[in-house]
Amino acid sequence: MLQNWSVMAEFSVASESNAADKQKISTIFRTLGAGNRPRSCSELLTELRVSPYQDSQNLKFESVGERDVYNIAAPFHFNGKTLLAGRVERRDSEIAETVIFEEAGANKWAPFFTHPSFKGLQDPCITWAKDELILGGVRYPVPMDHGGYGCVMDFYRGASLQNLHHFLSGPRGMKDIRFKQLPDGRVAIFSRPQGAVGGRGTVGFSIAPSWDAITAEMIANAPLFQGQWLPEEWGGVNEAHLLANGHLGCLGHIACFDGAGNRHYYPMVFTVDLATLQPSAIYIIAQRSFFPPGSSKRPDLVDVVFSGGIVRNGDGTANLYAGTSDAAAAFVKLPDPFHPFET
Repeated sequence: MLQNWSVMAEFSVASESNAADKQKISTIFRTLGAGNRPRSCSELLTELRVSPYQDSQNLKFESVGERDVYNIAAPFHFNGKTLLAGRVERRDSEIAETVIFEEAGANKWAPFFTHPSFKGLQDPCITWAKDELILGGVRYPVPMDHGGYGCVMDFYRGASLQNLHHFLSGPRGMKDIRFKQLPDGRVAIFSRPQGAVGGRGTVGFSIAPSWDAITAEMIANAPLFQGQWLPEEWGGVNEAHLLANGHLGCLGHIACFDGAGNRHYYPMVFTVDLATLQPSAIYIIAQRSFFPPGSSKRPDLVDVVFSGGIVRNGDGTANLYAGTSDAAAAFVKLPDPFHPFET
């Protein structure tokens, strides 16, 4: 039976524990001195240390029938319960539903809440407006201005799941819009235009004075980061964290095609200096082999890891939650990828 749950706290920590600060914490990537030039997925992979992970497991979902659950967000606390939002759909379809699951045991999750508005909503993301939950997702299919069908990101806001209401839609055709409220009440905006502006996919960044000030036009006009990756590759932000040094830590993905048209997606991180509004270099933090083997939605999606979120454990490690091969959800325990940026 559903109850009126109130948002309690974000399921993350801002900095390492004292014990972790006193020891040498291993890193996933080899250097933070990469300079400003864009690097290819192949080059970034050479910096990824082989098998730095400590644990990796698939998540199990109850009562979803023959549907897959993938492209999850990170777990979050909601009035004493641990919840997780995921994309639920049949293997042969792109028509999804976002479902919020409740932790039901070790790596087991049971459906807890959904809503008629969540049908057709892919790739959920979670953030907070003070004590209110912000849930976003990619709505597909929707009619496009130029004809045909595409997508739009819809965002819902509320002090409880039952009170979630639509409060914002992004620009038509744009995925990977993310927000992070700053300590002074302003809101960091990450955009990801494609096409004439943005190519295959470029991250934009802006800061709004408040949640109420954010519009689709503001998102569309966010200035773009230049040179984060090669023009033939693409990427986006999946989640943002406020780091101990005051910078934003961004979990995202970087992706490319190979010669056969197969897609390759890798979880990556970078930071944004809020004083200069400039990003750091990018570092890949995981690849498909770090996660358990499993099925794929299509043959061209075998090597896909779509970042969902990171839970920082406070001991120098972090759990990375992700969708794998567009068919499953899993986590991997890694050295905290944001720690090197904070020291």
